[in-house]
Amino acid sequence: MRKRMVAVATALPVAAVVALAGCGGSDSGGGGSEEGVVSIGIGEPQHLFTTDVGETEGHQVISALYTPLVTYGEDLNIEMAAAESVETDDNKVWTIKIRDDQKFQNGDAVTADSYINAWNYGAYGPNAQQLNSYFARIQGYEDLNPTDDSEPTTDQLSGLEKVDEHTIQVTLTDPYIDFDKSLGYTNYLPLPDAAFDDPAAFESSPIGNGPFKMKGEWQHDQLIQVEAWDDYPGDKPQINGIDFKIYQDPVAQYNDVLANNLDITKSIPTEQIANAEQDLGDRFQQSPSGSFQGIGFPDYDEKYSDVRVRHAISMAIDRAEITEAIFDNSQDPAMSWVSPQIPGATADTCGQWCQFDPDQAKELWDEAGGVEGNSIQISYNTDGGHQEWVEATCNQLKTNLEVDCIANPMPKFADMLTDLANQAELGMFRLGWIPDYPSMDSYLQAQFSCDAIPAPNYTNYCDEEFDNLLDEAYRADTQEEAQAKYLEAEKLLPESMPMLPLRFGKNNFGHSENVSGVSIDVFYELDLMSLKKN
Repeated sequence: MRKRMVAVATALPVAAVVALAGCGGSDSGGGGSEEGVVSIGIGEPQHLFTTDVGETEGHQVISALYTPLVTYGEDLNIEMAAAESVETDDNKVWTIKIRDDQKFQNGDAVTADSYINAWNYGAYGPNAQQLNSYFARIQGYEDLNPTDDSEPTTDQLSGLEKVDEHTIQVTLTDPYIDFDKSLGYTNYLPLPDAAFDDPAAFESSPIGNGPFKMKGEWQHDQLIQVEAWDDYPGDKPQINGIDFKIYQDPVAQYNDVLANNLDITKSIPTEQIANAEQDLGDRFQQSPSGSFQGIGFPDYDEKYSDVRVRHAISMAIDRAEITEAIFDNSQDPAMSWVSPQIPGATADTCGQWCQFDPDQAKELWDEAGGVEGNSIQISYNTDGGHQEWVEATCNQLKTNLEVDCIANPMPKFADMLTDLANQAELGMFRLGWIPDYPSMDSYLQAQFSCDAIPAPNYTNYCDEEFDNLLDEAYRADTQEEAQAKYLEAEKLLPESMPMLPLRFGKNNFGHSENVSGVSIDVFYELDLMSLKKN
């Protein structure tokens, strides 16, 4: 946030955040947590049910509670985790063998059924799971999601077959070269039978197969606590537990780190980035990020229906100036939609439409007749540190297009995503993205394909040629051929400009004196297993 929509400004990097006047939860010193427990600042998750988690805040919690089938090494190649092997001869029929030592934190065994039942639940249209479209490649998905408003005739994906207690055969509708890479994402996690008895109750205290288990229930807008699970079959954590403290103010979160009342902030607030090294010394860290920051145009809003308006807005923004003045060059101006950290990505697919050219922008704007009421707005979430750059962007648009631009604050990222999925009239809107897995497709399919409407394709962009090019990439025999097709699809986006690229982020994070071993990967994920309490 479909991975992963991100809550924060990537000066901060795409996804983290928050509390009003401190944090929600504990007010004790030493990181505000018990001995051996690390406290991490996050924003209020939208969900904690695996097939409904599409943003970074919930995903960070889920990463503590569950072990995915595969993970990714430093070179972004897949590594087996809960899976013993993932094999295919044709990229269409895949065989997944699950390690036989896996179990859930309630003692239930993790079996092939644990995955099949979870995936069927996520794919079944009436369950309205946010990651529903992630199962669209599996044979039988259309039967669970009829397009004529009729009721599904089944709740089982025909492409899922239980070979034995620890083996699943997955048949896709068409070959997909990156299917094994995608198995590291949240939608492919297992669920115990208890999840389906009362999904709402389960979400308050999820039961996973990971190195940490829930300690109590999710205290909304306050705190989520997890503790090390003694019976975890893999390498054990080096800490006793984690307090995920929920904030709505990134500056309060940062100040709590400075005061050693919070151990880790995953995103340095925009207004503090220039001072972070002085404030934190070597506890201020940076690392490569796959994060993307952009502004979306709602296809359902007539005000932005003329592509000349969208092009004009893009060309009227001086990305370099904002990156330098506000983010102290802790981000890079984006001229494409896929991060250069991802294999096959290129630096400039947007071309002239992302070049700062206020004169041509104004000419296009006038040619299109501007917009009704000569007023536009950019909606953004205030729990992610976006106010300064959104207001700066609006000021540039006011100056260069002579239009009234309103920065529209919304308290919670989770609520903003819900409004976007319901096509609320928010005008233009800030979006951040972190890849789900190391493929260009992780940016393109989720944000721009027809299948991903209304979420996470919040712009409602739908282009048959774009989708066809993605399909050709999926059927490719080699990664090089697939990447060429992904790139061809990406180069269609400037013609319609459903979302204008702004910046690629870096992970800019900090920690207190009470913790060490802090690192964040290109997916904006803290390595929880390397954390140590000093």
